[in-house]
Amino acid sequence: MHTDATASHDPPDRARRVFVTGGTGLVGRALVRALHAAGNHVLVLTRSAAAATKHLGGRVELIEADPTVGGTWQEVLAGTDAVVNLAGEPIFAKRWTRARKKRIRESRLETTANVARAMAAGGPGVLVSASAIGYYGTRGDEELTETSPAGTGFLAELVAAWEAAADLARQGGCRVVTPRLGVVLAPDGGALREMARPFRFHVGGRVGHGRQWVSWIHVDDLVALILAAMDSPDFFGPLNATAPAPVTNAELARAIGRALGRKSWLPVPRPVLRAVLGEVASLVTQGQRVLPAKALAAGFDFRYANVADALRDLLGAR
Repeated sequence: MHTDATASHDPPDRARRVFVTGGTGLVGRALVRALHAAGNHVLVLTRSAAAATKHLGGRVELIEADPTVGGTWQEVLAGTDAVVNLAGEPIFAKRWTRARKKRIRESRLETTANVARAMAAGGPGVLVSASAIGYYGTRGDEELTETSPAGTGFLAELVAAWEAAADLARQGGCRVVTPRLGVVLAPDGGALREMARPFRFHVGGRVGHGRQWVSWIHVDDLVALILAAMDSPDFFGPLNATAPAPVTNAELARAIGRALGRKSWLPVPRPVLRAVLGEVASLVTQGQRVLPAKALAAGFDFRYANVADALRDLLGAR
């Protein structure tokens, strides 16, 4: 079912038509704003048009359907110019039960396969399909670039399958880019809101020993990188979507404290984190040191290359 939320504000017929899944999520909302501001005609696939309208207002054309199930929405997608696939159940929102892992996996693989199948027959020239740095597994202090091999474990195996599903779109001559997202820092939710909350009550600090790496990216830089990946033929395949200067967990904690005018003094013991998060705790206490080699080689300009500047923008002014 089509729900046209743009009415008398549709862009000109010659505007590029960009199809977005996951448009109501943290990254999706920022991306839709940027696409609309640049004059694109944005179509968002959503399970609930009413809920999407609350998040996105009247900036987009809404297609109401379940992305894990094929349907007429695939015909709409085939008539667009570019696709950005951000759909997927949140990975870190809850403990990883067997049922939770199943939902995380199916929401990504089935949606991405449906998107790719619709593109394999021809149509849009480019697919930017979100991936994650979880591909690399936990590797200590090793510097990881796009040429580094896959790691092991649930998340690494999931991401490898996720990227393989997106790659099916190449059968139709489509250029496929899979940005491997790091920890996205944004002002209106996500990881930063959770990390900053203890500091606001003067009980913030590092997690465990604090030496584990955090590969992060400011949401504005992530949106700019997605747009660059969509527009430039220089980008294809895996693309590390992280800032060029990853930090240790202890460094991140101190930077959050400084941005909020709070001390970073109370560490979170690993056993406590394990009790709260279960299996997910291992990702938080081990981390990954990921570098955006492809983006830097292509001359991409990170507006927020260091975490202090990013946090001052996201937390200081607010």
